[in-house]
Amino acid sequence: MTIQEQIKAKAAEYRDYTAINLSKMVKVKSYSSQEEDVCRLIVTLCEEAGFDEVYIDGLGSVIGRVGNGKKKLAFDAHIDTVEVGNMKNWNFDPFSGEVKDGLVYGRGTSDQKGGAASMITAGRILKELGYGGEYTVYFTFTVMEEDCDGMCWKYLIEEENFRPDLVVSTEPTSCRLYRGHRGRMEIRVILKGISCHGSAPERGVSAAYKAAKAALAIEQLNKDLLPDAEKFLGKGTITVSQMDVKGPSQCAVADYAMLYLDRRLTWGEDADLAIGQVRDYISKATGDDPSSIVVEMPNYEKVGWTQKPYSQELYFPTWKIDKDHPLVVAGVAGHKALFGKDPVVDKWTFSTNLVATTGRHKIPAIGFGPGDESQAHAPNEINRVDDLEICSAFYAMLPYSLEKK
Repeated sequence: MTIQEQIKAKAAEYRDYTAINLSKMVKVKSYSSQEEDVCRLIVTLCEEAGFDEVYIDGLGSVIGRVGNGKKKLAFDAHIDTVEVGNMKNWNFDPFSGEVKDGLVYGRGTSDQKGGAASMITAGRILKELGYGGEYTVYFTFTVMEEDCDGMCWKYLIEEENFRPDLVVSTEPTSCRLYRGHRGRMEIRVILKGISCHGSAPERGVSAAYKAAKAALAIEQLNKDLLPDAEKFLGKGTITVSQMDVKGPSQCAVADYAMLYLDRRLTWGEDADLAIGQVRDYISKATGDDPSSIVVEMPNYEKVGWTQKPYSQELYFPTWKIDKDHPLVVAGVAGHKALFGKDPVVDKWTFSTNLVATTGRHKIPAIGFGPGDESQAHAPNEINRVDDLEICSAFYAMLPYSLEKK
């Protein structure tokens, strides 16, 4: 049997094993910064799968290793989830982990524990095939992504000096191969007015009216944003996600307003550009001197389950790699060797940990994961067992495919 035939056969043999491991993980709640129990479970599952090494980093992520090659290939899955929201929108227990009719049910099945389950199976396959090629294959099960995507990898690279040569995100792609996505950032705007008694508003300057004009200016900015030159990632977007207006009393003109903005960044856009655009559009709308308008990028700070504090600015750079990059070519070749056809090559709509590995640190990356992007953060979340099997095979095949290039 060829290596691809062996890998495909083993992925099929371990189909139920992969689904059961996903079920086990779904049954363990793992909201951001509360992932200890599922991390401990994953350590056990990796050890049972025969990984060469399994450890937990300072921030709480689980790192598994197979092989001892000179090059480093890392597969990543975040194992925290969002909360379930309104339980009335669910038709089943979000933490049942039920496996039925070719599906696994529950919170995190697609976003993103399905990828984690397929990674564990891939590691087991590589060990059983005696993989000893030029890559050390790492499997990272990372924390706090839902709160601050990429921070776990910023920590790994900048604090623990763990820098792979190539990365694969296993976020849901419907078993398509993704080579980029837009970046994002959060922006806070502070506008100042002059308060006076509400019975004579002409004596003051209303921050509320400034906020209204500013919101409409942001709406116009969103319309004016342009797509990237390649038109692969599409156009950036911006929207007002929160507003707050305050004054000294309910009978006074407001002297303070805050707008919180969600900005999605296409290729060629960065934080400086985005902040400058916001300042320009709002100053023109309100008539304020640009220097008097506070436009800032907030900071995210959180203590993880290991009690390790860490923080970063809420900026997540755009990334993409060329369709002819060796990693993309190897991914396409590996998929064709396994399944007899090229994968669809596309992009994510949402953001992933690759904003850190690739957007910030320029490590080439692709995405390939089980489940659908539309399942993320939605009620009645499911994943297909077929997808888990496909991804287990793809992950195990990729190191071999890379060595042929």
